[in-house]
Amino acid sequence: MTHPPDLGTPTTFVLLRHGETPLTPQKRFSGSGSGSGSGGAAASDPPLSDTGRQQAERVATTLAARGTVQAVEAVEAVVSSPLTRCRETAEFAAARLNLDVRIEDGLRETDFGAWEGLTFAEVRERHPADMNAWLASPDAAPTGGGESFEAVARRVTAARDRLLAAYAGRTVLVVSHVTPIKTLVRLALGAPPESLFRMELAAASLSEVAYYADGNASVRLLNGSASR
Repeated sequence: MTHPPDLGTPTTFVLLRHGETPLTPQKRFSGSGSGSGSGGAAASDPPLSDTGRQQAERVATTLAARGTVQAVEAVEAVVSSPLTRCRETAEFAAARLNLDVRIEDGLRETDFGAWEGLTFAEVRERHPADMNAWLASPDAAPTGGGESFEAVARRVTAARDRLLAAYAGRTVLVVSHVTPIKTLVRLALGAPPESLFRMELAAASLSEVAYYADGNASVRLLNGSASR
């Protein structure tokens, strides 16, 4: 009888999207660029709202309980995007876990260029050709020098590889944004870029990917809720 190779303990990323900001319920583009839309710099780096802070506190409680659940690995490190909404969310969890927060610039959200602060409908009205191109190709960038999905995938991949090297065999809380988290899930699944539009990722949701020594990955959770 042939047995599978012993690949050891996987490196597990517990992927946490930041809590709500004032822009989240309005569904406005909120990335990492300075932007020239109706929100500008405020759209790209807003703080958590009161609701977002409550969400971050709830998910911190859930994460603190991980190590007490049989066969679920406790979080051993916390890594965050440099943007305010992620750092604030990460600090709630780190305080409950008695851990420090490490900042990883590669986890920041997409630079949405001139679309920062605008709704999808507003972008469709003002920049229809650019919006259609962006929806059709991962190489197309938002208006005004934003990042394409392909550019985001390259920097997220580099950040992933740095974290895998630094935390081999450990469980890491990775606090980030919609596009980076969906990209990590997409890459783990070997799915095409258009799959980004077919994933739901709520504010303060949890996803999980395990990475094995042979280079394979397994998606264990997508868009989980701390309230469940």
